[in-house]
Amino acid sequence: MEISSILLIIIIVQMRRTLVRQNTLPELQKVLRNAIVFSAILLALTHAPFVGPVAEWLTVAGVLLCIYVVYRTDELKPYRNVMYAFVPLLIVDVLNQIINLLPQSWANNIEDYLDAAKGFGFVWMIAMLIIANKQNKALRREQQLRADEERMKQIAEEKKAELEVLVAERTREITRQKEELQVAVEELKSTQNQLIHAEKMASLGELTAGIAHEIQNPLNFVNNFSEVNVELVNELKEEVDKMEMTMDNKTTIIAIANMVLQNQDKIGYHGKRADSIVKGMLQHSRTGTGQKEPVDLNEMVDEYVRLSYHGLRAKDKNFNANFDLNLDPAIGKMLVIPQDMGRALLNILNNAFYAVNEKKQQDKETDYSPTLNVTTKLMDKAGRKWVYITIRDNGNGIPQQVREKIFQPFFTTKPTGKGTGLGLSLSYDIVTKGHQGDIRMNSREGEFTEFTIKIPHLQPSI
Repeated sequence: MEISSILLIIIIVQMRRTLVRQNTLPELQKVLRNAIVFSAILLALTHAPFVGPVAEWLTVAGVLLCIYVVYRTDELKPYRNVMYAFVPLLIVDVLNQIINLLPQSWANNIEDYLDAAKGFGFVWMIAMLIIANKQNKALRREQQLRADEERMKQIAEEKKAELEVLVAERTREITRQKEELQVAVEELKSTQNQLIHAEKMASLGELTAGIAHEIQNPLNFVNNFSEVNVELVNELKEEVDKMEMTMDNKTTIIAIANMVLQNQDKIGYHGKRADSIVKGMLQHSRTGTGQKEPVDLNEMVDEYVRLSYHGLRAKDKNFNANFDLNLDPAIGKMLVIPQDMGRALLNILNNAFYAVNEKKQQDKETDYSPTLNVTTKLMDKAGRKWVYITIRDNGNGIPQQVREKIFQPFFTTKPTGKGTGLGLSLSYDIVTKGHQGDIRMNSREGEFTEFTIKIPHLQPSI
């Protein structure tokens, strides 16, 4: 049974070496290390009297236990091929032990066969160990190759994750730049439209000034001679009364004179209206020539809201409206051209009160409440302070098809005789040219109209 003892030691040593190389199952490694010592003791005890046979059978049991452990442990899978090399010698050794228990006459007949089987077992062991060694080397190479592939795959995954992060960051950056470009394009379009509109308004202003000056002189003649004609007709009536003629002739002449007076009154009325239009045109052309002065803007807005409201009340005693003022106290005093800014505010406020009054007259049967909301707000944008004045009414709104024309001179949505069409145009020039600001309109037909004036918050120098 010395062969089994030696095989047991070899098997345990190889098993432990395999686990150490793989750096796995440290607890089993400790058990195998102790098993090597125990196997060496069994090898020594096989020659001892009395306990020798027991040690030999314990050795066989240990070999079988090792075979069981090898086939039950996945980490020892590469060592299974090696186990096949020891099986023939192990079988021969076990048979030899069994034969020793038989009568001597039987054992002598079988020993020759066992010697031959033992030689075959050695040859088998050497051949299988060589084959197993080659297979294990090939397996280790394959395992190493797989490990390298796994490592490369892991590196590739890490690189992929890094690239995905970089691509996501770059995508966000590109998206942000795209949004900034879109905002810039929209601002450029808006600025372009404002410049075009400003050029258009400037050209119209020059044309307006020229036409107004040309019309002013003949219009003065019309108005002056209209007044003179009224005086002459009145004198004619007095002279006719003094003259001696029949009553029928006097009546006829006086009737004709009265008709001339009526016609002259109409000429005078329309002449004065034309004169107010011309003066408005001249005011339009003179916009922005005043000096800026420190003004409490909130007080100005409050004053002109009340001035516009009571002005409409003076013309129409039935007119009534609610107005809500929300004024930002942070604005304080700032530099504006008081007369021009007041005129711009008054024009917009008059239009707002006119709109709510018109809707009230149209909706007399409903519980409509005319309301005007006026707010001022100081805001900081791009490192520069701006003041926003918002005037919102709940009138009929402005139709979509005419919104682009509302700042053009002589364009009005009011009936003939109700407006000259110069108010909003004048306000636009006052805000944009005189105060380097901007004026925007937002409206929803049937619901509201909102004008927003934006001017720089210029502080008076101390």
